[in-house]
Amino acid sequence: MKASQYFISTLKEAPADAEIVSHKLMMRAGMIKKLGAGIYSYMPLGLRVIRKIEQIVREEMNRAGAIELLMPVVQPAELWQETGRWDKMGPELLRLKDRHERDFALQPTSEEVVTDIVRTEVRSYKQLPLNFYQIQTKFRDERRPRFGIMRGREFTMKDAYSFDRDVEGLRESYRKMYDAYVRIFQRFGLEFRAVAADNGAIGGSGSHEFHVIADTGEDAIVYCPESDYAANIEAAEALPLIAQRAPAREALTRTPTPGKAKCEDVAQLLGIPLARTVKSIVLATDGAEGQPAQIWLLLLRGDHDLNEIKAGKVPGLAGFRFATEAEIIATFGTPPGYLGPIGTKAPVKVVADRTVANMSDFVCGANEQDYHLTGVNWGRDLPEPVVADLRNVVEGDPSPDGKGSLSICRGIEVGHVFMLGTRYSESMNATYLDENGKTQPLQMGCYGIGVTRIVGAAIEQNFDERGIIWPASIAPFQVVVCPVGYDRSEAVKAEADRIHAELLAAGIDVMLDDRGERPGVMFADWELIGVPHRIVVGDRGLKEGVVEYQGRRDAEATRVAAADVVEQVRARLAS
Repeated sequence: MKASQYFISTLKEAPADAEIVSHKLMMRAGMIKKLGAGIYSYMPLGLRVIRKIEQIVREEMNRAGAIELLMPVVQPAELWQETGRWDKMGPELLRLKDRHERDFALQPTSEEVVTDIVRTEVRSYKQLPLNFYQIQTKFRDERRPRFGIMRGREFTMKDAYSFDRDVEGLRESYRKMYDAYVRIFQRFGLEFRAVAADNGAIGGSGSHEFHVIADTGEDAIVYCPESDYAANIEAAEALPLIAQRAPAREALTRTPTPGKAKCEDVAQLLGIPLARTVKSIVLATDGAEGQPAQIWLLLLRGDHDLNEIKAGKVPGLAGFRFATEAEIIATFGTPPGYLGPIGTKAPVKVVADRTVANMSDFVCGANEQDYHLTGVNWGRDLPEPVVADLRNVVEGDPSPDGKGSLSICRGIEVGHVFMLGTRYSESMNATYLDENGKTQPLQMGCYGIGVTRIVGAAIEQNFDERGIIWPASIAPFQVVVCPVGYDRSEAVKAEADRIHAELLAAGIDVMLDDRGERPGVMFADWELIGVPHRIVVGDRGLKEGVVEYQGRRDAEATRVAAADVVEQVRARLAS
């Protein structure tokens, strides 16, 4: 490929609305152009990266036994209504009507459509297992699109769906997809981590997220350096930090704490560690129409934070909301800041985090403004609570597998594998006949990779002050040949053309910059674009029979014999 025959449009400055590194660099490198909020055109350089990502994904999906198909972007509402997601998805699902006033959706995912395909095509256990996948445009009407393609509304995703006869078969399909994802991300050349995750709105019984590790990542990734344990912050199990409750030593005391509504301020006033205080979080679950809401009091140690995903899994707390101030005053007799489990005006359901359940002589609100209770003990001063894992883990917590302490890093979610079970097959009556002629529901798995999101995530992990640093496997070009004076020196032109031709013949994706630009402009463009290997051909070096080679991460160039440079680049790419 020659630059004069290609489209290169770089910018010195990023547009003012570009927020994060990947957004700024993709705009400056001419890889994307904004069309509307969260909607981008992929320019030739950006599309080359996407196509390379797709090719790796496609090869590994095929290797794992998945079969490619393509499902429509526009989907009829009836299928979504069968599973209840037409209403449950909320405004992220973009709804539209055709000329006949029939309802449709722009697909954010395709569980319903693929289940409809399989329920009409599969009759017998002999046709199973099956795994269909597609690489297709998706649309999710984000409330606030931001971060360029990282959280856009229109994007490309690889979604796959497995169908098995039983749970054992589902686990095998899940394992194959998990292993395929590991190979995919290894081939991308990215640092990544697979973590246990919550299934969320998709539903099902088990899942893992795949995160590209990056300091700018939105998600907190919890892992144990001494073992294989890893989970996202929502799913990471928090063990009790107190192994056994100590006996009570203090008397229950109503203690003045004027103006001290936060645990940190109470601890400072009383001269005690924050870890001896207990914070109160009030939730509500709405009953049937006309019935009052049930009020819940969740208790966490003062230095811990509530994990809302875990709270929603406490029996009876599914679909909870935070209580209003009016509900809090009616139940506790005081505004927030002085709440506690002793002496409430109305009955509440108390749930204590595992660590709080093992605390003794702790401090909590007295349900009276400007007062807290000290020396509070379970059993003596208040009934034993319902105990649940309610908190986010923190750095240094013991690992749930007992093999060390937890660390936390940031990550960008780019893939997710789910065990769906019969969540969709039962609601859509997708069944098969077993060996005995008995009807059974299909066991389903779901496996997604954010193809366009990987582009942004790769940049967030690999950049410097000069621009992008692509891994060679997904770079728009693996090598760029930069001739100094291509339009002025026959020797330079001949050698650059020779190197370019040899690299092409070796199957290497190479760009020859024949635009005749000054060296500074030429180098700046390709460093911004992020091509991982650069060969500079100049008259001065050719007189000595050498050219300059520089890897994108190298601090300086290396002089290499012109006759050997192609072989050296091939060796670097192979390694």
